[in-house]
Amino acid sequence: MHITAAEIDTYQRDGALVLRGAFTDWVTPLREGFEQNLAKPGPFAIENVGSGERGRFFEDYCNWERIQPFADFIRRSPAAAIAGHIMQAEAVQVFHEHILVKEPGTAKPTPWHQDLPYYCVDGLQTASYWIPLDPVTTANTLRVVLGSHRWPKLVRPKRWASNENFYAGSDQFMEMPDVDDGSHAILIPELEPGDAVVFDFRTVHGAAGNTGTGRRRAFSARFLGDDVRYLERPGRTSPPFPGIGLANGERMREDWFPVVWRRDA
Repeated sequence: MHITAAEIDTYQRDGALVLRGAFTDWVTPLREGFEQNLAKPGPFAIENVGSGERGRFFEDYCNWERIQPFADFIRRSPAAAIAGHIMQAEAVQVFHEHILVKEPGTAKPTPWHQDLPYYCVDGLQTASYWIPLDPVTTANTLRVVLGSHRWPKLVRPKRWASNENFYAGSDQFMEMPDVDDGSHAILIPELEPGDAVVFDFRTVHGAAGNTGTGRRRAFSARFLGDDVRYLERPGRTSPPFPGIGLANGERMREDWFPVVWRRDA
């Protein structure tokens, strides 16, 4: 897929870009990967719907090396190359993949948040894909606050179930402003399976519940550019990556996070 200069400019300016039909050929393999993942969840699987709440909101991540359709997507799809171009990077490392399943009748929203404060990395060249495997409408799609990747401070990460601070006592973050007050430009795209939204790890995003009658599956793949380095956060990160063995400022190790695209390759 050819990425234009205008699309690169949009990504740099807005922190997000909609890609229509970029991964249509990958919808069936990714659905097969979802079924494998749901049948055998990994050690980091999360059920986000508590007792007394309706529906199911399931997440899991860091399974791409054991689920072949996910590994194939990361290594063979155009995702890494697109990420490299829009990040303006010379090389791209995979960070991890993430699946999100909201069954019909699930009121639980995905709250407004940035991804970067939860991660053990820091840098400006980042890209995260949100690829629906079912049709989504403005009622249950991803919502993105355009330009929020340029806010002066990162937003304080919260635990989604309890709204407690993810890192107790840390004062390096700002509180989430009221992004629904009408003063922020919010992208709310209708998407077909194989479309994608790709966004910066610092871009604020969220999603409503899935109160419709159809399933809502979304696949995320996350990539790192040249300037990304390890950063020890003041508590457990998500994903946690136990035993990573890196010090602050070191490049992410390629045996865990392989290079999957180079500009001159």
